[in-house]
Amino acid sequence: MLGTLGIVIGHSIESLWGFRFLQALGGGISIVNSSAIVRDIYHGADSARAMSRISAIMMVAPMLAPFLGSAMLQVGSWRLIFVLLTLYAVTLLITLKIHLPETRKSIGQQRLSPLKRYQQVLTDRRALGYVLSVGLGYAAMFAFITGSSGIYMGHFGASETLFPLLFGANVVMIIAFNKLNARIVHHFSPKRLLAVGQYLQITIGVVLIVLMNLTEIALWQMVVGIMFFIGLQGFVVSNGTASTLEFFPQSAATATALVGATGFTLGGIAGAIIGIFGDGSPLFLGITMTSSVVFGILLRKILHKGQTLQSN
Repeated sequence: MLGTLGIVIGHSIESLWGFRFLQALGGGISIVNSSAIVRDIYHGADSARAMSRISAIMMVAPMLAPFLGSAMLQVGSWRLIFVLLTLYAVTLLITLKIHLPETRKSIGQQRLSPLKRYQQVLTDRRALGYVLSVGLGYAAMFAFITGSSGIYMGHFGASETLFPLLFGANVVMIIAFNKLNARIVHHFSPKRLLAVGQYLQITIGVVLIVLMNLTEIALWQMVVGIMFFIGLQGFVVSNGTASTLEFFPQSAATATALVGATGFTLGGIAGAIIGIFGDGSPLFLGITMTSSVVFGILLRKILHKGQTLQSN
């Protein structure tokens, strides 16, 4: 709230940088502690179900944000965006104060330093397998986010009016798969649903790549395939994150921070690969997205080999 308010009243680019840093720091703390609260309250399938709801918002937000920002710029200056964000933060503060009690029950247990907590997560092969699965899932998604306009508008000739609808269809599918995951996670383990999501993504990716090599793939075929590929992130992210948190009841925020940092780092790398080496064809995008998921599965299997996948 303070960082966003500072941006509204600031008058130099240097102050904007500083307040944006403060804003990002608060946002990062909020994200990791939201997941830690889930770990405090829920376990196993219940944790995955709650994470489905959180993951849906976390994945939908970066896809909707550009359109919401553009809409605000149509009716006001760029400061209007941060005025509304300030009001949003104030609303959240009041809501949390009234409705969210402290959830951590083990205040008296041994306290570990932040470095020890990160070491604890990074040296656990079971958790690291899930962290990389989620992170490489984000890589596939951000590869699409980076290349989508060039593919849909540049290669297929979709209009500026049609593109937001095609892009928004992925948001609808993410929400749908997260809702489906929340309904069936009590019947199938989060680990199994994570694997199902990954294997279905690979199947869709391979089908799209084959179509691209055999014939000139149609726009509708590309759109439908990508919709289901991106939608399956609802299985991958929520179940992968919930499985990671199961191993760290006292370091859930640290584990969540590592999942998020890994996801956005690998997503940034994948986006850079598309931006630098992409030739504007759907084939390179399809190979990049599918390869990301393949590496996610391989690394998870390597790290989990010989490990007992039960939380302490």
